[in-house]
Amino acid sequence: MPDLLTMLSFALLAVLALLLLWPLLAGGHAPNPYLVGGLLLLRLGVQILRAQRDEKLKRPASWALDFLLIGLIFYTASNQPPG
Repeated sequence: MPDLLTMLSFALLAVLALLLLWPLLAGGHAPNPYLVGGLLLLRLGVQILRAQRDEKLKRPASWALDFLLIGLIFYTASNQPPG
């Protein structure tokens, strides 16, 4: 059985997948980019906490890529016209 942090990480991925797939399946509006970025940032925090417990899970290059992706999401969200 996976530990609590692993289950939390997968749950965050499932929520993100549902948020991003729902507009494609139902034809609705895309989710708020700040919500997507926030959930990705929360998942990255969980991944870092998991890596503190298990040395094999340390992946700084992957974390850097995650930070870059999250930064691009927030940058794009902040440059969208209001409305």
